[in-house]
Amino acid sequence: MTSIYRTPEGRDTIGRWCAQQFDAWAIPHERRVIRAHGHDTHLLTAGAGPVTVVLVAGDRFSPAAYLPLLTALARQYRVAAADIPGQPGLSSDAADVAGGGLTCYGAWLNAVVEEATTGPVVLFGHSFGGAVTLAAEHPRVSGTVAVAPGGLCRLTVTPRVLLAFLGWLVRPRAASSLRLLRLLSAPGRTPRAELVEWMTLVARHTRPVSADDLVPAATRTVPVVIASGEHDVFLPPDRLRSAAEQRLQLDVDIIPAAGHLVTDEHPDTLAALVGRFVD
Repeated sequence: MTSIYRTPEGRDTIGRWCAQQFDAWAIPHERRVIRAHGHDTHLLTAGAGPVTVVLVAGDRFSPAAYLPLLTALARQYRVAAADIPGQPGLSSDAADVAGGGLTCYGAWLNAVVEEATTGPVVLFGHSFGGAVTLAAEHPRVSGTVAVAPGGLCRLTVTPRVLLAFLGWLVRPRAASSLRLLRLLSAPGRTPRAELVEWMTLVARHTRPVSADDLVPAATRTVPVVIASGEHDVFLPPDRLRSAAEQRLQLDVDIIPAAGHLVTDEHPDTLAALVGRFVD
């Protein structure tokens, strides 16, 4: 099996970072590993209530890097956050998961829902995680919140973003991570120190891969909310609106003063979107 980590020590470093974030988190929670669609999957659960929000992180991210959003969700709902196999974090480090494309990831998420929940579910995904939620279909899912989702159109990558991205990969240090994160944030926003540290570790120790296929254009039976930041450099509002209309026949909620990292910038606003699917 080919690992996404460059070395076993790198895998352990990423795992320790995630565990330390959860250990310091003020919200009571539980952690366990489940088997979902043939892959060991780390699952964190927190909060309480009849509805479970299943959170799926973005590409090169882990739920441990989403604590502001997890906190906002756990204050209102039961939350189950699953690390995607083949992505940095606490799940399986197999690099071949992406070979199955979004269909495989959707089946994985269906298995997570089946294993980790018993009542009604709202799927909540960010970036690549948003594409995964749109690829999933489980009978207990009452709604999906896809934030700055991939899978609807190809991402816009400007020369400035590409230069910052390559600099981050080639010279993995705090300065290059901060430069990239600032471009992914709204103007004037300073990324959290924890995100800078996370991105530096990811560039230094991993080579994650994810599916880049598009969500099929089809009529869905599950209600969907698409949201994104007005300053998202990957998915500018007009481009995302056009793609959402074409593929899902949906409009997009544009969050003011937010970038691609809207999950970090406006967690309470995003958590409120779940309420559209809760009686």
